[in-house]
Amino acid sequence: GGANLVVFTTGRGSCFGSVPSPTLKLATNTTLYQKMEGDMDINCGDIIDGRKSVAEMGGEIFREILEAASGKKTKSERLGVGLDEFQPWNLGVLS
Repeated sequence: GGANLVVFTTGRGSCFGSVPSPTLKLATNTTLYQKMEGDMDINCGDIIDGRKSVAEMGGEIFREILEAASGKKTKSERLGVGLDEFQPWNLGVLS
């Protein structure tokens, strides 16, 4: 039993997703979040911008983790990011 969930922080906007583990993407700044809102789950730039405290942001991240673990699709899951990257068994020679 058990479950896995990836919480991925990015300051450059890496389009990362993984299958079979859901990936929550945390943008480290508001500019990045606004440019990539369709692919970023949480804007941690709210701390730097003075809109939220570290504790408030931590609570938001925790709630999102619980929701994703309970079945809510992350943005990368909804976009299909990671579907082509996951291959549990490589067939043939790898170089």
